[in-house]
Amino acid sequence: MSHLEQLIVSMVDVFEEYAGQEGKKNQISMDELKTLIDNEVSKPEFQKKIHADDVTKAMDFLDKNHDGVVNFNEFSRCVATLARGYYKQKQGKGGKKGKGREEDEQEDQ
Repeated sequence: MSHLEQLIVSMVDVFEEYAGQEGKKNQISMDELKTLIDNEVSKPEFQKKIHADDVTKAMDFLDKNHDGVVNFNEFSRCVATLARGYYKQKQGKGGKKGKGREEDEQEDQ
């Protein structure tokens, strides 16, 4: 399996593992999401690269439809935000406080 295929399978597997522990099968409650992040982002090498600000930022913007749960699309955005934070830290671009979202998006292009 290619790296990209492994990434896709892992992302779906992680979502399915945590979704529905509190009822709805295809959704993750915010408590389930916090448990997922606490359990799945536990390696020191990732904790050094992904700062608490990145996790908080991801959780803050996740629930786009404000229904109190995270569906797979919203979860995908969370993973992308965490990956972007990791990438920026790895590239030495992290820690720029006070930047707006528009500036972040321009930098990503």
